[in-house]
Amino acid sequence: MSTPANPAPSRAPRPQPLTVGKEGGRRLQIHLGAERRQNWSAPRLVEEYLKDGSGRLSSSGAAMVDTGVYTGRSPKDKYFVREPSSEQHIWWGAVNQPVTPEVFSELAALVEREYEAQESSPTYVFDGFAGADPKHRLKVRIIAKRAWQAHFVHNMFIRPTAEELEGFEPDFTIVNASDVRDAQHAAHGLNSGVFVAFNFAAGVALIGGTEYAGEMKKGIFSVLNYYLPLDGVLPMHCSANVDPATGESALFFGLSGTGKTTLSTDPARPLVGDDEHGWGDEGVFNFEGGCYAKVINLSAEDEPQIYAAIRHGALLENVCFDAETRVVDYANTSKAENTRVSYPLHFIGNSLAARGEESVAPHPRYVIFLTCDAFGVLPPVSRLSPEQAMYHFISGYTAKVAGTERGVKEPQATFSPCFGGPFLPLHPLRYAQLLEGKLKEHGAKVYLVNTGWSGATASSGAKRFSLKATRAIIHAVLRGDLDDAPAALDPTFGVRVPLRVPGAEGVCLDPVRAWGGEEAYAPQAGALAARFVANFTKYGEEVAHLVAHGPRA
Repeated sequence: MSTPANPAPSRAPRPQPLTVGKEGGRRLQIHLGAERRQNWSAPRLVEEYLKDGSGRLSSSGAAMVDTGVYTGRSPKDKYFVREPSSEQHIWWGAVNQPVTPEVFSELAALVEREYEAQESSPTYVFDGFAGADPKHRLKVRIIAKRAWQAHFVHNMFIRPTAEELEGFEPDFTIVNASDVRDAQHAAHGLNSGVFVAFNFAAGVALIGGTEYAGEMKKGIFSVLNYYLPLDGVLPMHCSANVDPATGESALFFGLSGTGKTTLSTDPARPLVGDDEHGWGDEGVFNFEGGCYAKVINLSAEDEPQIYAAIRHGALLENVCFDAETRVVDYANTSKAENTRVSYPLHFIGNSLAARGEESVAPHPRYVIFLTCDAFGVLPPVSRLSPEQAMYHFISGYTAKVAGTERGVKEPQATFSPCFGGPFLPLHPLRYAQLLEGKLKEHGAKVYLVNTGWSGATASSGAKRFSLKATRAIIHAVLRGDLDDAPAALDPTFGVRVPLRVPGAEGVCLDPVRAWGGEEAYAPQAGALAARFVANFTKYGEEVAHLVAHGPRA
């Protein structure tokens, strides 16, 4: 029998569905479509989404994408499955909303059908780690249909070696189905068609209805915030750097806009990481392999290391740019206030990663709480006792300023427990107790630094503390200049305020004097203190013993 002259081309077999999830929980069958693109490099991923038109190249070589309707997280659409293995640990409420296993199973079925329907397109799979300390790292798998989403997680998580990929079995998996919305959300008891749903029994989280990449990053952070405290490790929403002379680390806590990333990215101190860390028995360790920095009003003068990191391999989100030159306009927020860039940690030249070192460091000597006080009454810098540190850690205060969000016309107090409330599956006291124990065990000193206003409110037209002044205060703290310096007791907040800060002589350290006297200061300070007191009641009787260490309303 003769062979046909033009035999029909044989089709390559499609990858078998990938089984996702743990035994004993809801397991998913994810159809991988035309091709499983496993741990592709950043250049290959960038080529893919430039080719399909979902990204553009900036003049610096960084890629640019838009995340659609959602340019930030959707905290009201985050849920945890109420199931026997985790329900006694989770702090149920507005942050950690429950769903039933049955609802999760129906959401999983939606995701499975969506992946099956997209069988003609490839699926991107990233396997890697969250946690630079091998003793405490989490093996994570992220599955997505968009090349730029795969690029984001490639930047943000710790990339494995070829040997580490062999036989890789994840501890936790996120399946990103950003095209899927839950049409039955009302019947399911959800707030909208968007869902970010976690199932600890299954070891799976599902993302649907939002393209915002930060949901994947913060999803794994939430998972670590659940598991690590059960092992005595404190997970922290903070940045960290090290003293090049002693190797001792410093931690920087703060909500968005307080300067956490900017102030820890210091040319004189190698960076451990800019956002998420653990504090264990042997020291601190970064959770991530990258940085996710805000770029609103970014400049080479004020933030040279971050500015220089925006190059080929970096991924910009929701920025405006010149259509011809592709130069980014970082001051233009018409797409979003929350403009961001992700890049590998080694893009910061003065980082441990850039030196080829692991992102781990000894126990911290200093812990700095950053707050942007738009009411202008907190001292520029103050010392906290361990008990005051617990109080302010649980409070997690900063203020929103007019112009930063739609509808914000006057300063608004914002309290986020442990400076990371949306990511805490456990009661805040659990984290605060871990912090107190580690502060006392290792003798770390805690300072509260106000990066906002003093002597006037933000809405008065007064200028915020300059970055130069705040850096001078931070450097004085880290040199140890303030540890034994003479200090006065703040009349409202009860904290110890240094009488002098070397290098910051132009900053008025006494907020009463900055306001021109007690008559002007007292009403403003009393109003903010009352907000602290009212906020603290939401944490229940478990924290009543700490009230005496907070402000006097």
